[in-house]
Amino acid sequence: MARDLSTVVAGHICLDIIPEIAGGSVEEGKAMLLPGHLTEVGPATLSTGGPVSNTGLALHRLGIPTRLMGKTGDDLFGSAVSELIGGIDSSLLGGMIVDAEVATSYTVVLNPPGIDRLLFHCPGANDTFAADDIDYDAVADATLFHFGYPPLMKRMYDDGGEQLSEIYRRVKETGVTTSMDMALPDPFTPGGKADWRGILSEALPYVDIFLPSVEEIIYMLRKDVYEKLDIANQGSAFLARLQPDLLSDLSEELLNMGAKIVCLKCGDRGFYLRTAGVESIHSLGKGLPTAADAWPERELWAPCFQADVVGTAGSGDATIAGFLSAFLRDLSPEESALAAVAVGACNVEKSDTLSGIRSWEATMSRMASGWKMHEMTLDDPAWAYDAEHKIWRAGG
Repeated sequence: MARDLSTVVAGHICLDIIPEIAGGSVEEGKAMLLPGHLTEVGPATLSTGGPVSNTGLALHRLGIPTRLMGKTGDDLFGSAVSELIGGIDSSLLGGMIVDAEVATSYTVVLNPPGIDRLLFHCPGANDTFAADDIDYDAVADATLFHFGYPPLMKRMYDDGGEQLSEIYRRVKETGVTTSMDMALPDPFTPGGKADWRGILSEALPYVDIFLPSVEEIIYMLRKDVYEKLDIANQGSAFLARLQPDLLSDLSEELLNMGAKIVCLKCGDRGFYLRTAGVESIHSLGKGLPTAADAWPERELWAPCFQADVVGTAGSGDATIAGFLSAFLRDLSPEESALAAVAVGACNVEKSDTLSGIRSWEATMSRMASGWKMHEMTLDDPAWAYDAEHKIWRAGG
């Protein structure tokens, strides 16, 4: 019998408004930010953003039957979101909520030449999303439920994350496998000041696959380390120094909180995977791999595939879609980790979040064609490189 691949992707969704800004010098970029300065720009690109869009549409393109569950307002921006998603496949809109009492979330993305991009974000409808907004009957018909960006959704972190925990408790009762992605909140906002260790302690017992970035989880569990290392400003310099001991320490804490599979996105340093023991793995629900005995107590680190980087928007969401697509297709831990970095690499070869994503078959063909990976050395005797699978593994 063919394995059911159906997925529900819920959580944050917004409209991205991206004016075209011609290249120039750093000085020209800084001048654009001066008070009263008029900057002439080109046409604006409108696209959907957030994991409901980014991860959900990537899964759809990878051949996974997907249902989206997000919330917009009954306004022009909401109509744009519906039109953009419906233009891909109208069936994707079946689980979306349109609420006339709220405004659609949007982000204005400015890319001045020579300086980091600026994001002006309105949470809008996402701040009102609650446990009762999930269609649990529809979820019960799926194999996997994925939720993304609770740090950017007010009701998900208010009251100690009560609504977030309720969503996962009710979803897990349906028997489906669950996964969750995070986002790095502004430290000066309520989401950035929330007790994320406490929130995760309540939610993760119901989360099978947890897929934050390493920066996000350090911020949430090791804020003193985050600030000491100045990770917010270090960027790729921090990732270049990343070693397995920190990832092992973080993942152990997350497994102890209740997650069954921990995946840490490490930017251009690849994708780290660690799994719980046999009993936990066998509690995964509908998505339990056929070869379940290949999954317990594994610790892997996949380097990135080489790519001509044009933009990184949505790369983490695409990486998640790659992993979940492989997991649902019953691939091994090694194959799933490599699929994650492969889809992420395809994503960064285009400036937007979706057009770089290839079909599952085309992605697998590219991987099999000798696609080169970035070299990565781990100076830790507990780790060894598996040349056959092109992956690092703990324990030899």
